[in-house]
Amino acid sequence: MLDVPLLLVDGHNLLWRAAFGFPAAILSRDKTRDLTPVFGFFALLKVAIREEMPSLPEVLVVFDGEYGTADRKEADAEYKANRVRDEAALKPLRAIPHVQQALTAFDIGWIEIDTAEADDVIATLVTTAKRQHSNRQVWIMSGDRDFYQLLTDQVTALNTMMKRGRRHVGPAEVVERYGVTPVQWPDFCALKGDTADNIPGVKGIGPTIAARLLADGLHLDQLPDSGRLIGSKKANITDQWHQVLAWRDLIRMRTDLDLPRQPAGHPTRELPKPADVIGKLGLW
Repeated sequence: MLDVPLLLVDGHNLLWRAAFGFPAAILSRDKTRDLTPVFGFFALLKVAIREEMPSLPEVLVVFDGEYGTADRKEADAEYKANRVRDEAALKPLRAIPHVQQALTAFDIGWIEIDTAEADDVIATLVTTAKRQHSNRQVWIMSGDRDFYQLLTDQVTALNTMMKRGRRHVGPAEVVERYGVTPVQWPDFCALKGDTADNIPGVKGIGPTIAARLLADGLHLDQLPDSGRLIGSKKANITDQWHQVLAWRDLIRMRTDLDLPRQPAGHPTRELPKPADVIGKLGLW
């Protein structure tokens, strides 16, 4: 059913938003358990499908594996090293088993590979979907802008944290907002830096200058011979050249993972009410 859109959900990203950005706390009846992450996860997903999707999609939720960052951390020990792991940060992580149990109970597909980040799983799913069904529309629900590198006329990012009218991001929106194309995104972030992944970027190179250096579709490998590097910019980039290439490799997503499941091609049943999810799990 090629007319059924595929919605790939960044599970950790949505859980984080549910845990810390949901408008009201949801507690168990005895007030001893905070159910906000689980309740909010399904509430936010249900609203997004109802309000943002063109038709009922096939939903596939993807979670980061426990050791998903190992390869990138081996390449660069500073990768995501800025992420705090205090008690508050554990709140959404502790909700993952309940969310996965509920997804299974309501026949909603999900994937978690111990040794892979959700980014790479989603990138592989996008690549597979484009190869198998050239006309199928794919949506990526996440606030992570690294997914911009995957965008095409067939692939759209959905970020419901943004204002209405700006929530659907395709290639044209990336060019309009940042001055680069989706395929240039890893090059762009390697130059300017990416605080989310703890990539500092080149000193003195912000997003405006990075976009200017990459104007007209230029790629990082072409930059040294482009004639665009002059003065301090040339010195700073040249001094860090091998590091910049390494940062780009960290940002690039893998598209060749061996996946435990593939999209089925038919729409997922209408999502349950969040209260029904909590009831099904016996958490009230």
